[in-house]
Amino acid sequence: MASYEGILLGMGNPLLDISAVVDDAFLDKYDIKLNNAILAEEKHLPMYDEMSSKYQVEFIAGGATQNSIKVAQWMLQIPGATSYIGCIGKDKYGEEMKKDSTAAGVNVHYYEDEAAPTGTCAVCVVGGERSLIANLSAANCYKSEHLKRPENWALVEKAKYYYIAGFFLTVSPESILLVAEHAAANNKVFMMNLSAPFICEFFKDAQEKVLPYMDYVFGNETEARTFSRVHGWETENVEEIALKISKLPKASGAHKRITVITQGADPVVVAEDGKVKLFPVILLPKEKLVDTNGAGDAFVGGFLSQMVQEKPMEDCVKAGCYAANVVIQRSGCTYPEKPDF
Repeated sequence: MASYEGILLGMGNPLLDISAVVDDAFLDKYDIKLNNAILAEEKHLPMYDEMSSKYQVEFIAGGATQNSIKVAQWMLQIPGATSYIGCIGKDKYGEEMKKDSTAAGVNVHYYEDEAAPTGTCAVCVVGGERSLIANLSAANCYKSEHLKRPENWALVEKAKYYYIAGFFLTVSPESILLVAEHAAANNKVFMMNLSAPFICEFFKDAQEKVLPYMDYVFGNETEARTFSRVHGWETENVEEIALKISKLPKASGAHKRITVITQGADPVVVAEDGKVKLFPVILLPKEKLVDTNGAGDAFVGGFLSQMVQEKPMEDCVKAGCYAANVVIQRSGCTYPEKPDF
């Protein structure tokens, strides 16, 4: 199916998840909160080794955007429909990552940094809820020069849909703007994720610069409420916030902005054209929940798999909920061989 080749391009931080079920004492010791995502500080650095020595650790290829792209690829079952760009190190973890993504059918164009090791993300799980602490390392070294190389820019030219998690705003806002401007100039669809409260709060300026280009904004309820607070909106109502985000100014009039906010087990909120629709999720008995790591990423991946086929909103959300439901019953953002959607 040639028409689908390279239709979806993702760009972000490729990270290796170091995942373990820990306990509250561990969370307290390193001052980490469940259902949050942060960048590692000095005080967090010893935790990676401590996790490996104290708990049963799993190594899983991760990184928010890469997860979403891999899930979209899995749902589509069309080899090479998706591409991905990011920076890894020249090391064992980097090689594993390349193998994993290529096996998943994604066309990866990694920039390989000579000096920095491949980035890692500690995934601390307690009662099925996760907290993410990312040590970006090589992922933080991505440069727009790599994106501008003809063999990489060709991926941008070829794609019709772009998805970038908000996390990449801390790394290469100039790369994001290059893609965003290309999408606006060519009537293509540009999408981002709020990704984490700290992005909405401490990278607000970078986020604001790209916001006019966003045709779709994804996020969860916590991120939406942080966005609202940071913008002085004085509302905690997720439906209201989704509507307000969708009405912020846009760079191009070709697409109206659509905001899609997930709320865990509560309905998905979609704000479009001045109206809000709610879509129920597939409820899962608590005993079947393994961990929520990658749930939001999988939702976006499922959603995108239908969007690139120009399916209606309802199908996109259904596919998102299906993919998230699969992923929360497994460790990390992983899935069976074939989807059953």
